[in-house]
Amino acid sequence: MDLEASGELRKLQLNELDEFRSEAYDNSKIYKENTKKWHDKVIVHREFEKGQRVLLFNSRLKLFPGKLKSRWSRPFLVETVYPHGSIELRCTDGRVFKVNGQRVKNYFVNEVPPASSALLNDPN
Repeated sequence: MDLEASGELRKLQLNELDEFRSEAYDNSKIYKENTKKWHDKVIVHREFEKGQRVLLFNSRLKLFPGKLKSRWSRPFLVETVYPHGSIELRCTDGRVFKVNGQRVKNYFVNEVPPASSALLNDPN
């Protein structure tokens, strides 16, 4: 056994291991950046204002009991809009709670534009 040669071989193996580790770290960083770009591209940007009425998405609703039941629950009032997308909502009974802005959508109360209502009343 040549101890000096085996020592050199071991140093080379450790250096290669460090190179593999740094390459894996760089690849992981690139993958995370690409995933973040894709995720940010898919997110729908919504803007809400205080006093606006919104519907809240109920993700815990099971499919089988009441299959035709809507997953969007009653209108809430927007109390506060925070910078990173969270929203504070006020319930009709006065409770206030925070939700992710991706779980809410605008609530429109039977608003029919005048042009389309004229088409509905047209006898021809």
